[in-house]
Amino acid sequence: MGHWSRRWRRRNREWELAAGLLAACLILAAAAQGVAAEFAASAARASVRADDAKRHVAALADDALEGRAAGSRGGRAAGAYLVEEFERIGIDPAGNDGGYYQRFGTMRNVLGMLRGSDPEASREVVVVGAHYDHVGYGTSANSYGPTGHIHNGADDNASGVAGLLEVAEACTLLPQRPRRTIVFACWDGEEVDLLGSRHFVRERPLPLAQHTVAFSINLDMIGRLREQRLEVYGSRSAVGLRRAVVQANLPTSLNLVFLWEYSEDSDHFPFLAAGVPTLMFHTGLHDEYHRPSDDTHLVNFTGIEPVASLAFETLLAVADSHQAPAFRDGCRSESETTRQQLESEAPPAPPKRWGLGTRQDEADPSAPVVVRVSPQTPAARGGLRLGDRILAVDHQALTDQDDMVRQFADAADEVAITVERQGRMLDLQFTFATPPAN
Repeated sequence: MGHWSRRWRRRNREWELAAGLLAACLILAAAAQGVAAEFAASAARASVRADDAKRHVAALADDALEGRAAGSRGGRAAGAYLVEEFERIGIDPAGNDGGYYQRFGTMRNVLGMLRGSDPEASREVVVVGAHYDHVGYGTSANSYGPTGHIHNGADDNASGVAGLLEVAEACTLLPQRPRRTIVFACWDGEEVDLLGSRHFVRERPLPLAQHTVAFSINLDMIGRLREQRLEVYGSRSAVGLRRAVVQANLPTSLNLVFLWEYSEDSDHFPFLAAGVPTLMFHTGLHDEYHRPSDDTHLVNFTGIEPVASLAFETLLAVADSHQAPAFRDGCRSESETTRQQLESEAPPAPPKRWGLGTRQDEADPSAPVVVRVSPQTPAARGGLRLGDRILAVDHQALTDQDDMVRQFADAADEVAITVERQGRMLDLQFTFATPPAN
């Protein structure tokens, strides 16, 4: 009996040891898998490179393409280049007849896609678009002159297409595809009344006929970044979009300028008109706009990299979110005048304990806008400015203005405030105790 008992205890210890070793191996395997996934994600982000963007811009803005006028031989050559790039990086065709082209008249959009990983969410599409056509040799209707010379359109919009290709390649390197399907769309006919994007919104090709377009990003003229300033249009088209872009901007720290104009001037407009939440990134106009002098050597390739990275991070946030953003119809009636009214200084009021006044923004209720900072108060001493958006109190994210008031009321003599200013997050410190007299 003793012999069998000792033998049983010894075997039991062996089983326990084996089980422990197996558990340790599983833990190590899971950790290794996590490290590998993180490494792959980092590699995807690192693949967005200025040198690659330069190669694309140089190819698309070469004189041989004669300004890429919609439907021209140069435009067709540009389309063929884009198809080769989609094939090289592993983007599936999303055009008609099993190919990449969506033809309309003499023009053609170039469409590729990555199918989503979630069986249900993959029926929703996030579109990343950039127009690849320009104005050819220029006419009095589309050029600021001189006409009759090749308008290479290096910034307008070879830069946007280069950014799109960098985002597309980064997506193919992710360890797991996002939940939603992503369509990469190079529009033709933008310079001819936005014909390519209008055609896509009205009549999607067969591979996408049963899909719903849930969101879109437009990259138009992103090649002249100056002082890190990036214009962002469309943040009013869904609740919380501004905050999402600010979060996506953390690694790049661009100076974001959120503009509220609703204008029919680029390929974001057909999507907004169709009720699709849409963002457009743009580095601003310049003296070479629609002139023959918009050439490759003037492009800020180093600046394309953070803009494309911001587009990539924003895309992933939406494509992987639990629920797609819902269109906010109020954006259609807003303008810069509306923004100025919202962010303008409130009438004077007696300083309260913290010394600031805020207004709630219906498109982003979780970020009250500072409209008054009373002098010699905690708000003034803490560095708050008019137009700041308060995101968190003591690192607790806000839900709305009432939540902010409650959190301030419960705060101690010192409190941390997280604000968004020009697209960047800042941590400020409020001290409610009266400072000593000088």
